[in-house]
Amino acid sequence: MGKRSVKENKNIYQTSRENAGLSREAAEAALGVVSADRIERIERDRTMPHPDEVLAMEKGYKNPELSNYYCTHECPIGMKYVPKANLKPLPQLTVELLSALNAMAAEKDRLIDISVDGRVNGFERERFDGILKKLNTLDIAISGMRIWIEHAMSSGKMDEAE
Repeated sequence: MGKRSVKENKNIYQTSRENAGLSREAAEAALGVVSADRIERIERDRTMPHPDEVLAMEKGYKNPELSNYYCTHECPIGMKYVPKANLKPLPQLTVELLSALNAMAAEKDRLIDISVDGRVNGFERERFDGILKKLNTLDIAISGMRIWIEHAMSSGKMDEAE
């Protein structure tokens, strides 16, 4: 068994591994695609993980937040297009999602009016920007719900249908 880390500023990859109760050697065996030495370099911020390694860590550590973190903090494309989402309690996520859906439903007719001619003209731009903000809020709510569902499934907290 490896030594227990006393490092104060642990990155998300190290805290995820430790929360899963795995040493670096056990993580290497569980992940199958990342060596213990590479895990150490990633955890000490000496190298960036590759997307396939993050996916393996997400599954092996049972932490679906890892992929969202990677995409929103380390991948240039993800930083532009993927919303930051966190694991929150299901009731909070549900309210946020329903609120975002209601806000978009209220904008439906405005969106149709703006897009009917295939262009966004002068005064429509401000309205379209407001719709875009509501779409971003909806995207964040959906991402948060997706993380909650994946976490519940990976941790065995979601019951199978009887």
